[in-house]
Amino acid sequence: MTKIVEYKNKKGQKLYKFQAYLGIDEQTGKKKVTRRGGFKSKREAELVLSRLQSSFEDHGAPQHNNILFKDVYEEWYESYINTVRVSTYARTRAMFNNHILPAFGEKRIRTITIRDVQKAVNLWFEIAPVSGYKRWYQYTTNVLDFAIRMGYIHHSNPAKAIVLPRRQELPGDAPENFYDREELATFFEHIDKQQEFDKYVLFRTLAYSGMRRGECLALTWGDVDLINHSIRINKTVTQGLRGVMIIQPPKTKAGYRDIPLDDQTTAVLKKWQIMQKEHFFSFRKKFEADKQLVFASTRNKHRSFNLPKKWYTEIVERTNLKHITIHGFRKTYCTALISAGLPIKEVQRRMGHDDIQTTLDVYSFVTKDQIRESTQLFEKYITG
Repeated sequence: MTKIVEYKNKKGQKLYKFQAYLGIDEQTGKKKVTRRGGFKSKREAELVLSRLQSSFEDHGAPQHNNILFKDVYEEWYESYINTVRVSTYARTRAMFNNHILPAFGEKRIRTITIRDVQKAVNLWFEIAPVSGYKRWYQYTTNVLDFAIRMGYIHHSNPAKAIVLPRRQELPGDAPENFYDREELATFFEHIDKQQEFDKYVLFRTLAYSGMRRGECLALTWGDVDLINHSIRINKTVTQGLRGVMIIQPPKTKAGYRDIPLDDQTTAVLKKWQIMQKEHFFSFRKKFEADKQLVFASTRNKHRSFNLPKKWYTEIVERTNLKHITIHGFRKTYCTALISAGLPIKEVQRRMGHDDIQTTLDVYSFVTKDQIRESTQLFEKYITG
C-alpha cells in the first residue's frame, strides 16, 4: 500500500509526498513508478493518488503479446540471410546494431507508434541525410511488416504513415568524382615509383582497367594474362560478419568479364610479378603461382578493404588535385573509354554493367575536350 509522507521544504513549510507503483510500462516492460510531492495537505495528496490508481485500473495495459522489437528482428534476420549475399547481411547487421536497435530494440513491438518511428527517422536524417536514413527506415518497415505477418501486431504498419524527410538540393554543380587525362597523369607523378611501387601498381591497375576495389584486391596471377594483355574478372573480396574478409562471385553474369590491358600497364604488372617473386624467395615464402594474390599483405593474405583509401589519401595530399573516391578511378576509366570513342556496348561490357542504362546514366560524363569539340562543330555549322 502506498504511504503518504510528511516532509518540509527548504523554507520550512510542511508538505506531503508519495511514491506510487502504477504497473508495467507498455513499451519497455519495466515497472512504472511515479513520485509526486508539494501537496499542502494530506487530503490533497490522497485525492491525486486515488485518481492515478483509478486511471491505471481503468486504462492499464491489457494482456497482449509483449515480444520486443529486438526479438522480432532476430526472427526476421534468420529468414533474411537466406535471400542475400554474406557481405549484404553483414552490412545489414551493422545498421541494426548501430542505428535501428538503439531506437526500437527494447520496445514492445505492438506499442511502437507513428510518433516513435517519425522521431527516429528525423534523427537518422540528421546523421545520414544522403541515403543512410532511407535504408534504416526501410529495414525498420520490413521488420514491422514481418511482425504483422507473424501476428505480433494487429494494426497497420506505423512506419508507413510517417512523413519521410527529403534532402534539399543545393545550388551549384556537384563535384566530379573522376579525373581527366591531365589530372590522372598528375596523380601518378606524385607516387614515388622506387619507394612506393606497390601503390603505383595498385592505382595503375584500378585506373586502367575500371575494376571495382573488391575485384582488384581479389586478383590472383591466374587471372592476369601477361601474354595476351588481359585480366579475367571472376571474383571479388568484401567484408563479412565481424570484418572478416571473404571471397564472393560477381553480383551478376555481366560481372564475369575479360578486360584488355594497354602495353604499359601490362609491363608494370610484369615487373611487379618479378619483384613479388624475389621478395617471397628472399623470405623463404612460397609463391603460389596462379593462386598467388597479386596484391597480398605481408602475411600473404588479402589486403584490407580500407587500404586503397588510406594510400590514396596519403598521395593526393601531396597534390593540388580534388579528392575523389576509390570508385572514382572506375569512373575515370569509363569516362576515358567514352572520350576515346569506344562503342557504348563495349564500354558496358568492360565495366561489367548488367544494364546499359547504368552505363549511360551513371558513367557517361562529358569531358572538357568533348565540350570544346562540340562547340567548335556547332560554330562551324552555324557560321557556314
